[in-house]
Amino acid sequence: MKRETIKPFIKWAGGKTQLLPELDARLPEDFKRTVRVYAEPFVGGGALLFHLLAKGLRPERVVVNDSNPDLANAWRVVQSHAAELVEALDELQTDYRARTGEEDRRAFYLAVRDAYNAAIADCADNPVRRTARMLFLNRTCFNGLYRVNAKGAFNVPFGRYANPRICDRETLLADSAALAGVEILDGDFADALAGAGPDWFVYFDPPYRPISATSGFRDYTQGGFDDREQHRLADVCRTLDRKGVRWLLSNSDPKGTDPGDTFFDGLYAGFDIRGVQASRMVNAKADRRGKLGEILVSNFTNGVPS
Repeated sequence: MKRETIKPFIKWAGGKTQLLPELDARLPEDFKRTVRVYAEPFVGGGALLFHLLAKGLRPERVVVNDSNPDLANAWRVVQSHAAELVEALDELQTDYRARTGEEDRRAFYLAVRDAYNAAIADCADNPVRRTARMLFLNRTCFNGLYRVNAKGAFNVPFGRYANPRICDRETLLADSAALAGVEILDGDFADALAGAGPDWFVYFDPPYRPISATSGFRDYTQGGFDDREQHRLADVCRTLDRKGVRWLLSNSDPKGTDPGDTFFDGLYAGFDIRGVQASRMVNAKADRRGKLGEILVSNFTNGVPS
């Protein structure tokens, strides 16, 4: 297994690949020596986890969670059925590339999207097929978005790519090997932290709070993640802090567009809050991609709880 091929197998809105240098610099300095359990309750594409695994920073126990059942299913399939997934994706890639006209490819895309939306039970009945279709859509839909409507149906339109790489065999097999033994959950973020103690390190990457009335993009699952959930997350962070659990959290920086918006200053008062700039390429509107202000919040400095 080549460490350089260990990377996110899915493009996910809010993915942290561009923010990795900032995240890496804010890990506990004694991470390798003191962290026995690493947890990501909102794993998404898992950029930070794969970064740690590629660096050889693997604690004794790793716990990841995502409330999107299809995404959690995809993680489990990559972990345990990568060879079958590669075969299924290779078939989809061959079929797709055989269609040279844009309208023919669009029709094929829509047929796969319809099949994906019609077969929700595939998560249990045929998890490999479900993940193959999900990754196919991720590589061929508009801008790599994952979005569902109020009924839970994937509704992103066709993307006009000349030669998308639908089957990334090397990454899938490398990720599969790296994920051996990782605990993959699909419940509420708080439930993923049962038994957390001082030898844990938790990275929270929740759905970001919108920085404007039109910028919210939280439709990864039905239900969304509103300010009430942001408050509940902050309560969980304070509970972990009292237990001596170190944590790092990322979110949007509302003061970048409204200097008077002190929502997070109040929510995480007493913790370390720092502004950073991150590149964001997953957005339906091109003028909203590029550098955006974000915040990193932590309850420790230089590896010591604050």
